[in-house]
Amino acid sequence: MTDHPPSIGIIGGSGLYDLEGFEDREEISVETPFGPPSDKLVTGTLAGRRVYFLPRHGKGHRLLPTELNHRANIWALRSLNVRWIIAVTAVGSLKEEYHPRDVLLPDQFFDRTSRREHHTFFGHGIVGHVAFADPISTGLRELLRDEARATGARVHDGGTYVNMDGPAFSTRAESNANRQLGFDVIGMTNLPEAKLAREAEIALATLAMITDYDCWKTDEVHVTVDAVMAHVTANVALAKAVIARVIPLIPKEPTWPEHHALEGAIMTDRKLWPAETVQNLMPLLERFSSD
Repeated sequence: MTDHPPSIGIIGGSGLYDLEGFEDREEISVETPFGPPSDKLVTGTLAGRRVYFLPRHGKGHRLLPTELNHRANIWALRSLNVRWIIAVTAVGSLKEEYHPRDVLLPDQFFDRTSRREHHTFFGHGIVGHVAFADPISTGLRELLRDEARATGARVHDGGTYVNMDGPAFSTRAESNANRQLGFDVIGMTNLPEAKLAREAEIALATLAMITDYDCWKTDEVHVTVDAVMAHVTANVALAKAVIARVIPLIPKEPTWPEHHALEGAIMTDRKLWPAETVQNLMPLLERFSSD
């Protein structure tokens, strides 16, 4: 597992199914104990760094949010020693001042998902509870903020991403309730990635690209795929520009707080860890094997 140098992962969202500019580009398949990832990983070097790109919904957008195998996706990246993830995701705005084609960099989440048992690596004999009060890597979010602003983008630093299941968009009652609770943007995919990345000791930050006003804004056309995709196209170009600027600025050694998230988080006595579970979680637990 540790034969690979500390690397950077990019998870592409709606419209971002590939990443150009790789040197020594190749596509690789990764088998995981949790099943197949969303697609093959594209890898190579960008700005002198090893980068792995994974299209969240598969190339051609073939997977619903509730069909995503988040554990397989994050396990695959961690098995390749990915220690930083930039997650690009399309979101709806819940505030008037957050416009389509703006960028929001969330620092909080609110969980409205229904499949939470799939959003952890633990279980099957090993109990772990990671700290998640601050679910986003501050260091990586600050890099994204500075470089997104340097492109001239309108950037909102911080905010709460509420994660719903989908695949249908919100009802107006749901949208208004989320606004009353003070949430900033809504999406269907990113919170499970953040939870699993924390358990995998990966520093994750999110580039949330606003595509619409959800359905609370009655003077706007209701959110539709056609309306969203026009903004997605513009957002993809911006996301690629920001990623290209951030990659060479990411540290080469994983020394941030997120890279030690499992210290003090595992409750089960080491002597009781089932061998099969340890084997399945080896990318996460390898550094504990000699303790």
